[in-house]
Amino acid sequence: MHGKENTPVLIALGANLPFAGEGPQATLAAAIVALVEEGFQVPKVSRFYATPCFPAGAGPDYVNAAARIIAGPEVDAASIMQRLHAVEARFGRERTQRWGMRTLDIDLLAVGDSVLPDAATLDRWRNLAPDAQLRAEPDRVILPHPRLQDRSFVLVPLADVAPRWVHPRTGLTVRQMLKALPAADRDAVKPL
Repeated sequence: MHGKENTPVLIALGANLPFAGEGPQATLAAAIVALVEEGFQVPKVSRFYATPCFPAGAGPDYVNAAARIIAGPEVDAASIMQRLHAVEARFGRERTQRWGMRTLDIDLLAVGDSVLPDAATLDRWRNLAPDAQLRAEPDRVILPHPRLQDRSFVLVPLADVAPRWVHPRTGLTVRQMLKALPAADRDAVKPL
């Protein structure tokens, strides 16, 4: 899929390990600068939030944020992912453990209203049982992010930058998806 110049690209950022002697909050701030250096425009960034580690007990708590970025004209989702991974690598990210601790994690959440690679594949991943989510990893870009609607640590910051973005398969806005989560989950994500 090729995006138009103004197609909103939504990303989530998170970190719970120090990098180069700096804490996660400083890493996220530096990552925003690195996104610009990688050629993205970054017109909107959420507040930073303290978030309990997911899954519970897996390590130190996270600092999370979301951003609306512009990738430029005629840039496909796979190319965007490569550029996001390049930024992660600058901050020591190693992809050794799914949902493990990390110096920086950047997830591509959505590219406009694109559904990739197709609706059936997205729906299969979106409806995957929690235990299967830990074991299975997609071999291609799936958009919107299949766990987007389940995670308060994504939706709370995303509501700062794109509250009215509509999930192309559920028809729900970010605000509506956030409201559907348990209050305890929403309340656990605290602004810094």
